[in-house]
Amino acid sequence: MAELAVLHPHGHEFEPFLYASVGEDRNGYVVTVLSALARLSLDPWKEAADLSAMGREAARTRLRKLLVAFHDVPALGQDNGAVAQELVLLLPEPPTVRSNKVPGSATPGHPLLSARALFAIAMVLLILAQLLFTSAPGPGK
Repeated sequence: MAELAVLHPHGHEFEPFLYASVGEDRNGYVVTVLSALARLSLDPWKEAADLSAMGREAARTRLRKLLVAFHDVPALGQDNGAVAQELVLLLPEPPTVRSNKVPGSATPGHPLLSARALFAIAMVLLILAQLLFTSAPGPGK
């Protein structure tokens, strides 16, 4: 599992968005969102995470502004709004929207009880069990 984290340190949730096409450049090559953001000197995964956390309308507005600033794809000058609208639909929903968790429940990587607390509870239970079995009178007494 650790190897997967090294190969994909940002996870896979933004891949549909980042690998989507924004159009063709002047040489006829398909340009992805990842490439467009990188050419704008932005971290594509951070930008995708930020856009995803904003909500659909704010993300569409932000992405449209980024696409307007990206001049390598001539067609974006005319339909950047439509392209931004389609691309935003590929972003995962913000965690607050897609989370159906019960308040106070554990999340992966954030257990409710730490390892130390679990160890302390186990030790108390072990001591109580020893006291119970050693202090109880045997069958011959």
